[in-house]
Amino acid sequence: MSKYKCVIFDCDGVLIDSESIAIGVLVNMANQLGATFHFKESLIALKGKSLNACMALISEAIGKPLPEDFEKQYRAKTFETFKKEIKPIKGIKSVLQNIKLPFCVASSGPENKIRLNLEVTELLPFFGNNIFSCYTIQKWKPEPDVFLWAAKTMGFQPKDCLVIEDSVSGVKAALAGGFDVIGYTEHDYKNELPGLATKTIQSMDELLPLL
Repeated sequence: MSKYKCVIFDCDGVLIDSESIAIGVLVNMANQLGATFHFKESLIALKGKSLNACMALISEAIGKPLPEDFEKQYRAKTFETFKKEIKPIKGIKSVLQNIKLPFCVASSGPENKIRLNLEVTELLPFFGNNIFSCYTIQKWKPEPDVFLWAAKTMGFQPKDCLVIEDSVSGVKAALAGGFDVIGYTEHDYKNELPGLATKTIQSMDELLPLL
């Protein structure tokens, strides 16, 4: 029998392969403003960071404040790109079809973005209303609040929940909240998650046996 009673999934990089798309949009927008970002370097540097943190880095790089409508433009561009290019993480649909525990998603993105991405990848029916966004509570990882909110709403204590994350900030958030956390390392470009997460996996095929 599993020691866990609930699983909390991050969204970007765990359920859906979206982070490279979003960072690509950011890089293009930044460079149009005068930055000289390279995609591969930015993928490493910006992975797991909140949009506000990414925007601060872009502002620093160009030496001036970003346009007031930068975030609005970013949201519009990413929404359109996601509709065309986004895909589920390999093997995640099988996990969601066969998992025997209650589960939910807790993400740094706005709820409408989470829902759009899950809908496009045909994963939304698995989650229903069990979707928790940092934007709703205005608290972002590595603070643990979104995971604590998700666990409480699902009816469980942190010790009874397992978090699945792919970023350093997400892993730190889960640990700070008293959760065990599995680090998904497919896109762990700096090899930062082993030794930080409770356990790591390289493929979603490894997850179900651990539950």
